[in-house]
Amino acid sequence: MKYERLFKPIEINGMALKNRIVQAPIHMVYCPDGHANERITSYYQRRARGGVGLIIVGGCRFDEYGYSTGMMSLHSDEFIPGWSEFTKTIHAADPEVKVAVQLYHSGRYAKELNIGKKALAPSAVFSKYTRETPRAMTIEEIHEVARKWGEGARRAKLVGFDAVEILGSAGYLICQFLSPITNQRTDEYGGSWENRCRFPLEVIKCVREAVGSEFPLIMRIAGNDFVAGSNTNEDAVKFAKVIEDAGIDAINVTGGWHESPVPQVTGDLPRSGYSYLAAGVKKVVNIPVMTSNRNNDPYNAEEVLALERSDMICLGRPLIADPDWSKKAYSGDADEIRRCLGCNQGCLAKTFFGKPVECLVNGRAGREYLIKEGVPAKVTKNILVVGAGPAGCEFAIEAAKRGHRVTIWEKSEKIGGQIALAAAPLGKEEFHTIAKYYVVMLAKLHIEVELNHTAKGCDIRESDFDEVVIATGSVPHDLLFDGESNIRVVNADNVLLGGVIPGKNVVVVGGGAVGCETARYLSDRGTINAETLKFLITQKAENPKKIDTLLNCSDRNVTIVEMLKRIGNGFDPGCAGPVLRDLKRLGVRSYTLSKVKALSGNEVVVVQEGDNGSTEYRIPCDTLVVAAGRISQNQLYEALRSGDKPIHLVGDAKTVGKVLDAIRQAVDLSAEV
Repeated sequence: MKYERLFKPIEINGMALKNRIVQAPIHMVYCPDGHANERITSYYQRRARGGVGLIIVGGCRFDEYGYSTGMMSLHSDEFIPGWSEFTKTIHAADPEVKVAVQLYHSGRYAKELNIGKKALAPSAVFSKYTRETPRAMTIEEIHEVARKWGEGARRAKLVGFDAVEILGSAGYLICQFLSPITNQRTDEYGGSWENRCRFPLEVIKCVREAVGSEFPLIMRIAGNDFVAGSNTNEDAVKFAKVIEDAGIDAINVTGGWHESPVPQVTGDLPRSGYSYLAAGVKKVVNIPVMTSNRNNDPYNAEEVLALERSDMICLGRPLIADPDWSKKAYSGDADEIRRCLGCNQGCLAKTFFGKPVECLVNGRAGREYLIKEGVPAKVTKNILVVGAGPAGCEFAIEAAKRGHRVTIWEKSEKIGGQIALAAAPLGKEEFHTIAKYYVVMLAKLHIEVELNHTAKGCDIRESDFDEVVIATGSVPHDLLFDGESNIRVVNADNVLLGGVIPGKNVVVVGGGAVGCETARYLSDRGTINAETLKFLITQKAENPKKIDTLLNCSDRNVTIVEMLKRIGNGFDPGCAGPVLRDLKRLGVRSYTLSKVKALSGNEVVVVQEGDNGSTEYRIPCDTLVVAAGRISQNQLYEALRSGDKPIHLVGDAKTVGKVLDAIRQAVDLSAEV
């Protein structure tokens, strides 16, 4: 379809934008010393060629306190030459694309390990995010930070950025001044709403004075802190009006704080799920409003604009996943978009440890300067790929783009491998889009896919293929249990793929990521679904207390048995929270430091080790689900490795890992053949 609203021009204080698509700022950890370099320049240059209207880079530090590892910097004039070249390169990639910078101060979210001193904040309130207590700012320091914000803006304009975004969201410094739970001051910067707004207004004043009246200023705000006792959407709406009156030219509305228990960017949040927050702001201001968080689909984005919930759409992680998102939407090729999954495995999980951002579905993200696109192969080869999972499909597509003739043999009746399995748990539905993308691209590149074709060593040896790639994946590790019982023993794959419907009493053996997600899936299936919930609420069929019970009390009893000290091992940082909270909400029990001793009748006998010895428990059970890891399927590779044909091993067949690992290996291999 044609997305007319997405591609309608708009202006922000005289800055003409060719469309309504904004690349949101994400801390990429690409600048070890704060200076512009080839890595970050190549990354944004590639996005500029992808058709967005505005790129907002950042966060960018401007002082010695509120920053994170690997962050870009405009802290002093020494950074001016490098970032001047950066903006020239981005503008040269597409002269119509505008590029802004987000000036960032994290306040109490800065870690002492990174900055070498205690973080600054309105008040000395412990941070659940850093597990540290910051130092309360003096009046002089408040004025100094506002002044340095202005100095950073001056440098931003000088180096060629087209606009500046002031960071006032996600629980960072400005949020901390606005919130009554982090601002406990008793002077003119705390207490009343007017006093809590004083610091952000001083920042706006200093920035405006530094750049002049005709330079576009954007402010990113939290649409709802989603933290108990803190600001709500009603407060955000009130603040939006305040900053419009203070001279802000556009407002970028996100979700809540980093420490919020409510998911902000994971797949648990529906597509464009926080657009209602921007809608509240748009109703009261007369300047452009942007909406952020989980806008990965052009149809949903167009609908947000059609409903006038916002004027512009921010894409952060979706443009890490596919830099050509905008071009594909514009040309009517939206089915070719490589969708962001909301998994956070390569992006958010990496930044938690100060590591450069990667992407599960895009093996080139952040490595554009190392692995160039569209480089033809020196010698065209006829390549066989065995297995149509993520590794096999990704390699086939990338190799075909280089000019190779590629054939895939897949033993099952469809492509995707374990993608369907990855997509089964709650919040992982977006994983289905990987398989859809592969179907489209395999057909577009005329890659021959032979389904229901079991590869045999003799057939491959006798074929005319020049090289062979083995991407045969892995299988679940099964366990054997002592005793006689009526309990059905199945693996987690069968449960998640719908091959088995467990009964009322389920024991899951293995409390890693797969075990926890399986337990969550099974418990949730014992509650009412979304359609029933909407029906009951809209029809006023039940009272709130009854609905709460139906949502939070499962008809299925689920227990996790885990050998380690805690459940949840194997999740990437920032990804376990929603799952573990749901397990608690749904009443899932867990036995850690425990093993299944035997199955007896309709009970699982579990032995738990403790400081005072072992304790035996008998758990009622009709279905035991094994989630005990996977085993590589590389027998075919071993049978062929001594032959005449060059043979390669990728994905789980090489080493059991994540989809991110499989896709990255495939991209790397495709650049070598």
